[in-house]
Amino acid sequence: MSALGTEPPNIQEKSASQTKIVGAWSQASRTRKKFVRRDDRDASQQIRLSVQAVFFTLNLWIGLQFYLFVRWAESGGRSLPVSRPAGVEGWLPIEGMMQFKYVVATGEIPRLHPAAFFLFTAFALSSLLFRKAFCGWLCPVGTVSEYLWKLGCQVVGRNFNFPKWLDYPLRSLKYLLLGFFAYAVATMSASAIADFVASPYGLVVDVRMLNFFRFIGTTTAVVVAGFALASLFVRNFWCRYLCPYGALMGLISLFSPLRITRSESACIDCAKCTKACPSNLPVDKLIQIRSAECMGCLECVAVCPTQNALSLNTIGSTGPRHRVPAWQLAASIGVIFFGFVGYAKLTDHWQTHLPQQVFLKLVPAAGEQHHPMIEEKIGEER
Repeated sequence: MSALGTEPPNIQEKSASQTKIVGAWSQASRTRKKFVRRDDRDASQQIRLSVQAVFFTLNLWIGLQFYLFVRWAESGGRSLPVSRPAGVEGWLPIEGMMQFKYVVATGEIPRLHPAAFFLFTAFALSSLLFRKAFCGWLCPVGTVSEYLWKLGCQVVGRNFNFPKWLDYPLRSLKYLLLGFFAYAVATMSASAIADFVASPYGLVVDVRMLNFFRFIGTTTAVVVAGFALASLFVRNFWCRYLCPYGALMGLISLFSPLRITRSESACIDCAKCTKACPSNLPVDKLIQIRSAECMGCLECVAVCPTQNALSLNTIGSTGPRHRVPAWQLAASIGVIFFGFVGYAKLTDHWQTHLPQQVFLKLVPAAGEQHHPMIEEKIGEER
């Protein structure tokens, strides 16, 4: 048959395979995306770092002032007199949820710990409008966590990720914790919330939180050190797997009008955005980032080398003319935060006005106060 010029089957198949490969290569060459280098200087991370530094310093100041206030009360008023900083109520997210429900149910600003309501509302509104911005821009724990994993990356050379079969179940833990606290708040009436806040336990719950770290036990210290160590090697370990407040802000951010948007035509598929994402989101595979894990940190946008490939846009808009720059995001977050705080102070709904004798009596005995439910149970047993 070969004398008739017919090639053996294997030679025909090889020739056809080679033709397909050459054709595919030619097609890829014709459709290869042109790389257009960015002509702008991205300053998003410098801006975000500045915002983080301001709020971290503010929290340090509040913490120092609160510590001096507690020492004043513990000394019976003999040490340096320092007033209680209302900003400490921002460290009590559960109380913030309670006060928010109280305001919604009654239409009245609470007399005790009103700052908890205003701070919770400011943080929630920031996350609603700006992609979980509280976690990526304001939270001091989130800031410490971020720079821990960045330090770990510098020391070890990389960060580590759990496999998906473990990552997904671990991420559900924060939602389970959130569900527990949300259920507890949801089942409380407005009068029950008011009674709780006005109870001796509720009045010094912030002091109990401080004492938890002042007089930390060995077991607790080991656990905290374990979280810090884990945060060196796993990006945002606490925030990603265990923080119920972050889980709540993430759920709120699902309704945000902003999205990280990727242009398929401009993207060169370098995957630098995915490698930079603190939440390990597949930015290079998606057109819009809608995940509750997105913190609006703009790290993916900062590392993108291509002109107009990635940007923060409002829903339904694309292109550079509609993107939201980092300075505008930072300014908007600042307006919301300081706007709520300023309004609360101007309307005298910021400080908790109690006689000094109440604090002088309750603060030194903060560790002896019991949760109202426990007190009720003890009373029934008696």
